[in-house]
Amino acid sequence: MNSFAFIVHPLDVADVARKYKVAKYLPRSVVEWLMKRMPAKPLSHITGIRSSLGTEIEGWFVGCGLMPRQFVELEEEFVVEKVVEAGKVAESLGAQILGLGAYTAIVGNGGQAIAERLKIPVTTGNSYTVATAVEATFLGAEKMGIDISRCKAAVVGATGSIGRVCSLILAERVPRLALMARNQAKLESLAEEVLRGKDGRLAVEIHTEVKKAISDAQLVISVSSSPEALIFPEELLPGAVVCDPARPRDVSVKVAQRRKDVLVVDGGVVEVPGEVEFGFDFGFPAGTAYACMAETMVLALEGRFESYSLGRELEREKVEEIARLARRHGFRLAGFRAFERAVEDEEIQRIRENARRAATQEKVN
Repeated sequence: MNSFAFIVHPLDVADVARKYKVAKYLPRSVVEWLMKRMPAKPLSHITGIRSSLGTEIEGWFVGCGLMPRQFVELEEEFVVEKVVEAGKVAESLGAQILGLGAYTAIVGNGGQAIAERLKIPVTTGNSYTVATAVEATFLGAEKMGIDISRCKAAVVGATGSIGRVCSLILAERVPRLALMARNQAKLESLAEEVLRGKDGRLAVEIHTEVKKAISDAQLVISVSSSPEALIFPEELLPGAVVCDPARPRDVSVKVAQRRKDVLVVDGGVVEVPGEVEFGFDFGFPAGTAYACMAETMVLALEGRFESYSLGRELEREKVEEIARLARRHGFRLAGFRAFERAVEDEEIQRIRENARRAATQEKVN
């Protein structure tokens, strides 16, 4: 039976408290100090993944104790070694391919330094994350009555590995595209790449401020690596669809609380074929997983033991290929979720009606 492993780490103190209840009573700084010193270890054995073609695989979640801010602020070599330590645990378990979750996919030049120090191939899962994020965004647009051929889209974190390919795909479907990132030179380079061959059929804006990029966008894909929220209620257009596969989230929870006229979806959440038992609670309904996790599973089912999504630049061809392979094995978008709960069609209809009323009120004013 083919096998895989996937590295996870706590996104906040609440994640730590699921395993160690005392954490909820400790200051964040103390929790971070303790997690920094915690060795990597297996968290669970994953069973029951069965392809629609009949193939079965097994896997493991392996824990790396660092929290988001530590991945950014600690010395990079220390962080890389912590991820490599988790990778070696995966090797000892017999995994044939390793997936990097959340911030572990960012360090070491997009995972390349991790792969160089391990005996098994490594993938970030970013290709399938792109595929599902774009699919969720377009499906959300359809449900909200947005004409993609006439709308403006924005990508927050556009110059990152995920953001770049999202931008290239959106550029084929929308007439206006805003690219947002912190580095002006990288934005200018990406704008040139996005515009190549468009012959005036696409208008591109570049911004280093989130608000300016998204304030008049009907579609927003936010894929930054910020440890803090970037998108707030007052910055969004009524009726907008915002896809936020970033972890930690780019969209503030205040958007869900205050903007009942905006559709926010997680993106990157898929149903896993078979009767999967993860043995670990990462806050999703039974049988569903992040797309980055699912990419690792798909590659194991295919017997494709190769470093598939790695480095700072993803290949669009691989995004399309992994989406095709995932469908073949029975993986599919798991409806819509936002802020740890399902978003049903009835709620989307209410959001759409609220957006219509808000737009009407703006015209009156």
